[in-house]
Amino acid sequence: MRPPRAAGLLPRTAGAVLAAVSGRVARLRGAKPVHPRGSVVRATLRRTGAARPWGSPWLDEPGEDAAVVRLSRSIGLPAPLPDVLGLALRTTGADGDHDLLLSTTGSGRLTRFLLAPRRSAAGARYGSVLPARSPRGLVVLAAVPVAGGGGARLRLLAATPTGKEEPFGELLLHGPLDGPDADLAFDPVLNPLPGLAVPAALAALRGPAYAAARRATGRER
Repeated sequence: MRPPRAAGLLPRTAGAVLAAVSGRVARLRGAKPVHPRGSVVRATLRRTGAARPWGSPWLDEPGEDAAVVRLSRSIGLPAPLPDVLGLALRTTGADGDHDLLLSTTGSGRLTRFLLAPRRSAAGARYGSVLPARSPRGLVVLAAVPVAGGGGARLRLLAATPTGKEEPFGELLLHGPLDGPDADLAFDPVLNPLPGLAVPAALAALRGPAYAAARRATGRER
């Protein structure tokens, strides 16, 4: 029997540790270990299609999807204290749910991979920080406010990890969604976007933590 490769063992080990910590924090807080409280709004996702083909229908093909968006603060610090803000997006199709998690980041070629605390969501830029894998290579996603949109309209961008961001659609935020915020738990590993996947090493790291947090707080999804 061949021993496990170190490259695969490290993410799995780190994932197990992160899962244990996430579960413990969730039990102590009685809420998600991060982004514990948020507001849920209805949204419309309008995809115009990316100029560069990614091999993912979600990025390449025009379309419109009804969506749900959860806006939250990472640590849960009260405003106006700065915190990393989160934007979680879910669309639901015939093949199930599709989730995307974004957090406030910098806007430069390097700083878009770094989390950036913000005092409020006004003018906030959200990025995926870590890339997803498409049939044509790694892709980093972002949502940036459209000028004059009042914070309710965000342009969706895609780029290679070192490339220029290009638009592929818009996200329009509407009114509050009826129902408790606690009923929603987003998981991009379990519910990837069409034609996109979390790279195996990142899935091994993050997947167990998402599952542990759901178990600790009694959420199935």
